[in-house]
Amino acid sequence: MDKPARITPPLTDRDVEYLRAGDKVLITGVIYTARDAAHKKLSEAMDKGDALPFDVRGQIIYYVGPTPPRPGEVIGSAGPTTSGRMDVYTPRLLSLGLKATMGKGQRSEEVIDAMKKYKAIYLAAVGGAGALIRKCIKKADVIAYGDLGAEAVRRLTVEDFPAVVANDIYGGDIFKAGVEKYRRP
Repeated sequence: MDKPARITPPLTDRDVEYLRAGDKVLITGVIYTARDAAHKKLSEAMDKGDALPFDVRGQIIYYVGPTPPRPGEVIGSAGPTTSGRMDVYTPRLLSLGLKATMGKGQRSEEVIDAMKKYKAIYLAAVGGAGALIRKCIKKADVIAYGDLGAEAVRRLTVEDFPAVVANDIYGGDIFKAGVEKYRRP
């Protein structure tokens, strides 16, 4: 797909069925942030049977710990963090209906298998472009775990937030495809 697909959370099975590894997307709407410490608290809440701070069904979680905003800005630099650190928590969130995660780097086979099972995708955001990415973020509100600072759960309102489908529901993987494409015989 040459032209980016436009997606708006909450996502449905049908939304992710059309996307393939390598497709470019532009996200407009609400996405949520959570990193390592927040994922640990989400997991603890699930273990206790407590409600999560937001309904994960159909949502996108962006792995980011934004810097503080400058005066007059909505958010500071908001580049992705390494996704692998959340792999231990991700399959469980996918089983609850989470439709996409977004960060940088490869995912474990366990997460890839869970994406296929629960019809979810992994989006790669551009690492090193946090200052540019923040321009797509129109609103940012801490909704849980404010004590975690940069790692608090935030509700972001985004417009034309760019990403690439790194893993699709069919097992497509841009990381593996890239290695194969450039492997020397």
